[in-house]
Amino acid sequence: MTQRGRNAGRPRVGHRAPDRPREDSSARRLRLRAVIEPVITAAGYDLEDLSVSRAGRRYVVRVVVDGDGGVSLDAVADVSRLLSKALDQAEETGGDLVAGEYQLEVSSPGVDRPLTQPRHWRRNVGRLVKVTVRGPGKRPEQRGAVDGRPSTVADRQLTARVIAADDERVMLETDAGPVGWAYPDLGPGRVQVEFSRLDEIADDDPTGAGDDDYDDVGNGDDEDVEGEER
Repeated sequence: MTQRGRNAGRPRVGHRAPDRPREDSSARRLRLRAVIEPVITAAGYDLEDLSVSRAGRRYVVRVVVDGDGGVSLDAVADVSRLLSKALDQAEETGGDLVAGEYQLEVSSPGVDRPLTQPRHWRRNVGRLVKVTVRGPGKRPEQRGAVDGRPSTVADRQLTARVIAADDERVMLETDAGPVGWAYPDLGPGRVQVEFSRLDEIADDDPTGAGDDDYDDVGNGDDEDVEGEER
């Protein structure tokens, strides 16, 4: 994990003025998102999460970004600089986005991030996941749409490998072979860390050329983080 901090911008008052109304947290996140999300999108990434939490007298604004090719440490640093500049410009023209001091932290998602969007599943093709599925699913040879009748098969938890994903469904390699489920029939997926696969990478590539794959698998324990104290 890497973190960089500096004091920047004009001084901020850490306490709310007596005549200032209490700030609504959802409104604060909406203001921040309106500034942050376009910057991340323009840089070619997705805003996966935005949260604001209190840490003593200051706030911590945490931004999680991801992309189809993953997000490197250099990319995290670049996005952090872009966001810092955009936030400064927004505050110069429209006033404080957060009442008081705050620290900006930009990171990539960890391995424990739940898979809830089609892009999450697509970016984890080849990975082993644990997920709750509804219904029997659909085999590749079954053509056409699945009928709308309720399934008699109870929800069950499944651990399987993701072999394909598109905007409509995910194909999993199960004990019975490849089976697909539409997203409404899937609960949040959880990537399973496979230590045996990490050992294989190390054995096959003693020069370290496989480090990128290793970092991606272990991202939940050692995220790329860029911090900016404001």
